[in-house]
Amino acid sequence: MRLCFLVEEQYRHDGMPLDVIRQLGAWGHQVDVVWPGRSLIPISEAIQAGSHDAWVLKTVSGGPGLTLLEAAASVGLTTVNDVRAIRGVRDKALAAVIARSNGLPVPATYAAARPEEFAQIPEAEFPLVVKPADGSSGRAVRLVATPDRLLDPAGPDATGEPGGTAGGLLIAQPYVPNSGTDLKVYSVAGELYATERCSPLHPAHAARERQVPLTPEIARITAEIGTVFGLDLYGVDILLGPDGPVVVDINDFPSFRQVPDAVARVSAAVLDLARNGTTGQAAGPASCRLAAGQPRVMPATAPTASPFTAPPAPRADRPAASIGGGR
Repeated sequence: MRLCFLVEEQYRHDGMPLDVIRQLGAWGHQVDVVWPGRSLIPISEAIQAGSHDAWVLKTVSGGPGLTLLEAAASVGLTTVNDVRAIRGVRDKALAAVIARSNGLPVPATYAAARPEEFAQIPEAEFPLVVKPADGSSGRAVRLVATPDRLLDPAGPDATGEPGGTAGGLLIAQPYVPNSGTDLKVYSVAGELYATERCSPLHPAHAARERQVPLTPEIARITAEIGTVFGLDLYGVDILLGPDGPVVVDINDFPSFRQVPDAVARVSAAVLDLARNGTTGQAAGPASCRLAAGQPRVMPATAPTASPFTAPPAPRADRPAASIGGGR
């Protein structure tokens, strides 16, 4: 198969997706790599019907890669995930509305262009978690204890503007009391894996990142997110609050940390989705609530051997390539 990965500068050295790209190449598939943020891209030639079996996106939320992925979808190319699903979760304000309207446990969400506008929220709802609507990787997420602290600097990930944003929409949600540990659940084409890690809002809390058992309730919520948004490869951040689980973030193509044999599993999932189409594409453009298969909850222990059959030997005549710029 011939695949194209869109990888932005932030992920230039990350194992996910670079190890997946190497694995697919070792299995004999041709992988072209586009670097949207630092190269001239001949889109008239690169994005054509039939040019690739699938395009895969690993970029920051506000980066140019999503436009290129949408261009690929516009000429009929398969995208992983479905491009409409990606747009639905990249905008956190939009994602909150979609999730809450479909009965998912998401906090009440407020949106504003300037952080001081959140002072209109009743003080009883403070503290608030404030973050950019197009943020990623936990950048510029901050806990605001009282309305008079809304203009405090956001810390080392801020852009220098009050509240940590240089423009664009912000969202605010009431803080969910929790133990200081986030639950991160990954879905790899229907197989679910639960991990826990220290919350970015509680960096002093000691929590070893590890795989943990997945309860039926958390599995149901995670699977429902895939159904609602039409996602196949995704991660969900969940807090165990006093009133039960609360979804605080959804990510397309996350890191898949602590997933056993993550590179092989994700690589195999990409190939399967490239061959058979993604959940959103299978459902059709008129669908808002997209169908998904029954998920498989995977145990919290690493397997002793990979479940995948041995791939074919790499083809020397079809190495991984780069479209439109240096590597």
